[in-house]
Amino acid sequence: MSHATRQVALITGGSRGLGLALAKELAGRGWRLVLNARTIEPLEAARMSLCSLTDVLTVVGDVSENATRERLLRAVQSLGGLDLLVNNASILGPSPLPSLLDYPLDQLHKVLAVNAVAPLALIQSLRDDLRSGARLINITSDAGVEAYPRWGGYGSSKAALEQISAVLAIEQPSWRVYMVDPGDMRTQMHQDAFPGEDISDRPLPEESVPGLVGLIEGDFPSGRYFARNVPRRVTA
Repeated sequence: MSHATRQVALITGGSRGLGLALAKELAGRGWRLVLNARTIEPLEAARMSLCSLTDVLTVVGDVSENATRERLLRAVQSLGGLDLLVNNASILGPSPLPSLLDYPLDQLHKVLAVNAVAPLALIQSLRDDLRSGARLINITSDAGVEAYPRWGGYGSSKAALEQISAVLAIEQPSWRVYMVDPGDMRTQMHQDAFPGEDISDRPLPEESVPGLVGLIEGDFPSGRYFARNVPRRVTA
């Protein structure tokens, strides 16, 4: 398959955790990648680990900032368009998690900006470069649909992302818009949510990747999915 026809994926938060695990899987399947993260060192390490498998472009920066999204757009255009957008970048907010009555409102603004507004802003900027049949995966959480004490800030941002995703799926039926709950994972964010606790019993992010690949390569309708429950066999 030529470079011109190979599929292209953009993954935000692609330097570690679920984003990196998915990037590794897609690289092995021949996808060309655009990866974004806020910190240069882990992003460069991700690029180096994948560049022998496929073409990898990296963009350092906060996806909630216009300048970062503009650089991501230019990277996608340099590869001729986009088949898959994974809005995986998220921030937890204050740690330890505060109650809503004590939640710093400036930090709530930032959580909402990164976790809910930025994914839509990125979709808006990339709309003309999404190829026919493009998949959009917005990574969500059970905290977006369940009320957990002290998860009001993060949870409200994911609830907003879920509604954005659901409406977008209706407004843009030519795309597949998936909101995907990957489940609890052994990641730095999860550790930050439970400081000092042993989270070694949580599954590694790699365990949620097969479900994501099922949605990417299958023929599932737009909607909300729990990654580890996506059928392995493709359904029409």
